[in-house]
Amino acid sequence: MDIADRIQNLRKSRGISQEELADKIRVSRQAVSKWESKQSTPDIEKIILLSDYFETTTDYLLKGIEPVGESGKQRSAVLFTVAGTVLNAIGLVSSVFIWLERQTVYAVGVGLAIMLLGTGIFLAGQFTGTKDKARARRLFLLPNVWILPFIPLSCCFNILDGWAGGLWFWGRLAPIPLLWNSVRTYMIFWAGYILLCAAADILLARKTRPSSSPGRPCP
Repeated sequence: MDIADRIQNLRKSRGISQEELADKIRVSRQAVSKWESKQSTPDIEKIILLSDYFETTTDYLLKGIEPVGESGKQRSAVLFTVAGTVLNAIGLVSSVFIWLERQTVYAVGVGLAIMLLGTGIFLAGQFTGTKDKARARRLFLLPNVWILPFIPLSCCFNILDGWAGGLWFWGRLAPIPLLWNSVRTYMIFWAGYILLCAAADILLARKTRPSSSPGRPCP
């Protein structure tokens, strides 16, 4: 791995585009692109700016010498993200299984409590001083925009749909949408849920995609 690879890896670990990195160190996007494609090498002033921004050493950028304890720091925020996401998924699945087995509001409480713990673990990783928090944040959001809203949205749907239909299950809190009133509204719920979550993931992916627009000239 050479300096071009190290710059690219550091940038991607932050979850930023070439244009965003260029803004931070006051160069054009084309300059960053040339560094990463090995067409040119940043001068010493830019090396210092890069090391300050990425919170690493100039020795790492120039020679690949890892700072003491740096590898562990890079992994820790992502580990918190994985643990939090797994717990959130367990919370959702547990809530659904309890509801299918017992038909009790207790299922909603269990699911939300586990998800609160999972989200808390993720947030704890954001305050550990690691330098890969942006990447960990992105990895958490991509799956959790599907997981976290499901129980609250299902509860809202059941209450509103039951109220609109005047049926006996009005006011019941369930972790899944209940098909006891209108098939049409039930299908609208699923279509809306899928479209909203997919749109959120697309926006997140676009936000972190490297920009291909022409760069500005260096000031």
